[in-house]
Amino acid sequence: MTTDPALLAEATRSITEGSKSFAAASRLFGPESRESAVLLYAWCRHCDDVVDGQDHGHGATPEAGEGAAARLARLEEQTRRALSGGAVTEPAFAALAEVARRHAIPPLYPLQHLDGFRIDVEERPFDTLADLLDYCYGVAGVVGVMMSHVMGARDPAVLDRACDLGLAFQLTNIARDIVDDARVGRVYLPAAWLAEAGVPRSEIAAPGHRPAIADLAARLLDTAEPYYASARLGIPALPPRARWAIATALGIYRQIGLDVRALGPRAWDRRVSTSTASKLGHVAAGALAMRPGRFRVRPRPADLYRRPTGA
Repeated sequence: MTTDPALLAEATRSITEGSKSFAAASRLFGPESRESAVLLYAWCRHCDDVVDGQDHGHGATPEAGEGAAARLARLEEQTRRALSGGAVTEPAFAALAEVARRHAIPPLYPLQHLDGFRIDVEERPFDTLADLLDYCYGVAGVVGVMMSHVMGARDPAVLDRACDLGLAFQLTNIARDIVDDARVGRVYLPAAWLAEAGVPRSEIAAPGHRPAIADLAARLLDTAEPYYASARLGIPALPPRARWAIATALGIYRQIGLDVRALGPRAWDRRVSTSTASKLGHVAAGALAMRPGRFRVRPRPADLYRRPTGA
């Protein structure tokens, strides 16, 4: 299958500017999976930027209320049109249409992704960890499910593991960005956790609360660990090059969490990211996943998040 070169170039620019970690891992896929992963990322990145009023995750602060709601409504309309074969003009929706057609991705999944953004737009509170995991599914877990389709794996047991990786990534993201998010009014820490730690929601970014915030970040990262472990068990179900890419992405992102944990209260002095040398180390380690292996269906721990019915 061939992709419009201009469309692919725009999607490649999006992933390069939006996420160095995912860009590095995407290069390890085989050619067709790499193209599709880049196309899917371009649509996800575009939706995230439109909702937040940003450019590749940077720049303007989120606009809440009617402005953001109207933008989300336009995204949903354009997404539905792209998925139904209607005419689209923006590259991100052409990218979605192509990758959904190519891999028979059910429309349910992109729409669930937009529902994740809806939680941000409506500023729904996260009272408990269960509330937070529902959000993590919408903005990241379902992306893992779509990526599993891109890689040719559709067994429900494999989709569960792919969802787990998305959840782990998002929990790591939240831990890394707690203070930056709080400064623009975004609070993802469960209210119950904040109450236990004695940190008022309005004071999360205050330097005096850094030790307590570091403890809560560690708690998020502890929550992520079983999902990383579960996701790792699904890697043998993928084609060899995909195994390499996913194992590398898992290693890079988990390393971000390890670095946040190690820095403690200093984790928010600057944004934590993995160095080039560290990324290359995870690329080398990820190559071991290409060794012959067989996926075995194993029960997931009963206390892990369960994807919504029908997903």
